[in-house]
Amino acid sequence: MLEVTNAEIGYGPVTVVEDLSISVGEGEAVFLIGPNGAGKSTTLRGVLGLNRLTRGTVSWRERDITRLPTNKRAALGIALVPEGRHVFPQLTVVENLEVAARAVGAKDVEARVEEVCAVFPRLAERKGQTAGLLSGGEQQMLAIGRALAQRPRLLVIDELSLGLAPVVYEQVGAVVRDLARDGLAVLLVEQNAQLAMSICSRGYLMSHGEVVLAGMVADLERNNQMRELYLGGIEKAV
Repeated sequence: MLEVTNAEIGYGPVTVVEDLSISVGEGEAVFLIGPNGAGKSTTLRGVLGLNRLTRGTVSWRERDITRLPTNKRAALGIALVPEGRHVFPQLTVVENLEVAARAVGAKDVEARVEEVCAVFPRLAERKGQTAGLLSGGEQQMLAIGRALAQRPRLLVIDELSLGLAPVVYEQVGAVVRDLARDGLAVLLVEQNAQLAMSICSRGYLMSHGEVVLAGMVADLERNNQMRELYLGGIEKAV
């Protein structure tokens, strides 16, 4: 479905990601993990077209989209759950979802809102509440819900657990896990290796802008570097 090949991505003269290749298959959940500064979020920005590649390609269903604008990528079925959630704080829950649905030209906006509320019953209870008054966990649900309102083929999530208590991110993670099991493709950037491995079937470990380890979760769990992730955090593994 998605293939990034030999990508070089940066900010002005500074190269952050170099010679990176990753892929996500149809209905596959894949993670990117690594320490702060490893280039994970920059990689996502390259996938979404928010940062242009200075070298390499991004392909979507065998079509080169390297130069395609971000809004056109969204229309193809790539939806982002951004780091920090970035909900519209002055809009209600329903209005946040409606904005997302209309952004991709949906004609069945109300139906899409109800679909999201079925996935997140808590949002159904908060429909008329302004997003800025939601708890952190509820805002993360809304951020995911906004992406789902676009009915994506690929859900791209940047730091699912950031700023959330363990009990909350485990609840939200369980929803994403169910979505993945139902066939929605997921590309997850995450600091919490255990959470990432519980959701995804395959993954990549990044360090200093490069992929240093890749494989199926079952194989990665037997790898010494990945074992360190469970014992002492990502920083000890790279």
